[in-house]
Amino acid sequence: MRRRRPALPAFVLGVVLTLLAASPALASTYRYWSFWGGAGGTWAYATQGPSSLRPADGSVQGFHFVVSKDAADQAAPPRADADFAAICSATAPVTGKKRIALVIDFGTPAEAQAGETPPQDAPRTACAQVGPDATTAEALAEVAKPLRYNSAALLCAIAGYPKQGCGEPVADTATATAPAADKPAADSDGGGGPSAGLLAGIAAVAALGAAAFWQSRRRSR
Repeated sequence: MRRRRPALPAFVLGVVLTLLAASPALASTYRYWSFWGGAGGTWAYATQGPSSLRPADGSVQGFHFVVSKDAADQAAPPRADADFAAICSATAPVTGKKRIALVIDFGTPAEAQAGETPPQDAPRTACAQVGPDATTAEALAEVAKPLRYNSAALLCAIAGYPKQGCGEPVADTATATAPAADKPAADSDGGGGPSAGLLAGIAAVAALGAAAFWQSRRRSR
């Protein structure tokens, strides 16, 4: 009576499927206004939206129109220093008001939507003087009208730029904003498939499983 052959191919398939399911989905590329907080001359990606954040007097807030896959890791900060003194030095303090330094970077022509051009090449800076409870969005409205929002309260346009669109996914092209210099670039496999490292792991598991399968066949004869 022949022994039943072990079903290792099914095991191998199960491992492969598990590895594929465990791989992180690659994010889509979006064109949008990224939002930043500045301190000590450096930028950090904001953890609150401009409509909810109420910055303190002396804060620096930045906006950069970018094309990016992942906001936290790959979006580039505004191309100007987060320097409150330099931006607000000409605006005298007023009792009952706070001063918020704003940096507005319209991005590059390569990041612009088809048929549009950034209003200016260099970032724009302004010092907004607003009430003590004002949000960043309210401070921005003081110096960069018109603003445009969508139905979900997402900031779509600053100073009327861009004229259309609001954070939609775009084609994954080489025009996407490069990662910051101090952060490693993500895997760049085309077509949104699994990374090369994951595929190599799957191939190794499959090879080991196949070898074990044929070895068990030889022993069962």
